[in-house]
Amino acid sequence: MTILSAENLHKTYSLRSTNDTVVLRGVSLEITCGEYVALVGPSGAGKSTLLHLLGGLDLPDRGHVYYWFDGRQQLTLSHLDEAARTRLRSFEIGFVFQFHHLLPEFSALENVMLPLLLRGEKQSQARRSASAMLDAVGLGHRKSHLPAELSGGEQQRVALARALVIKPRLLLADEPTGNLDSQNTERLLELIASLRREYQLTLLVATHSREIAAAADRILVLRDGAIVAEERR
Repeated sequence: MTILSAENLHKTYSLRSTNDTVVLRGVSLEITCGEYVALVGPSGAGKSTLLHLLGGLDLPDRGHVYYWFDGRQQLTLSHLDEAARTRLRSFEIGFVFQFHHLLPEFSALENVMLPLLLRGEKQSQARRSASAMLDAVGLGHRKSHLPAELSGGEQQRVALARALVIKPRLLLADEPTGNLDSQNTERLLELIASLRREYQLTLLVATHSREIAAAADRILVLRDGAIVAEERR
């Protein structure tokens, strides 16, 4: 059953100081429920831009992104206004980035609570949900610590907990192990695999990591703004 599809996505960025930069050139793809897809390719291939378009953080110049829930096509991202796209991300799509983007003045627990509070949940319920998710990623003993008091691997696990606390159907991850050493990369990979099974997640991960790609059901190779190869595991 399809959860996400993209059709003929094009994206060009215009900068005053340079000529137009073409980032995506007609990308089409389809992802099924529960699938783990790795998106690989060299730096500058357009991986981050593609994730941003798929998650509604940006809109394509041409083409469409569709979300399918319960087997029926319900949403075309380009037909939604910013408020509707924000609501979609608040309930259906989790994001994990290479840089964790934790708020430095907030504790680990408060950082994980934030997306729930922003979508209107009561503080007591948000606290319970965030606490349970930090337990799930193995950081129950670090809930009161600020990001600066956590290791890089711990910070990324907090970011993962923050993405998953909304109980998304789809998790988009952009180089989630890019700033981690090999040991922490392995730990995060094991954690993602475990949480995928527990929460029945659909995953799309842009990565340079061979370990992350090797664990995927399918690998898409993006080069020069186009998908040039596909490998099923």
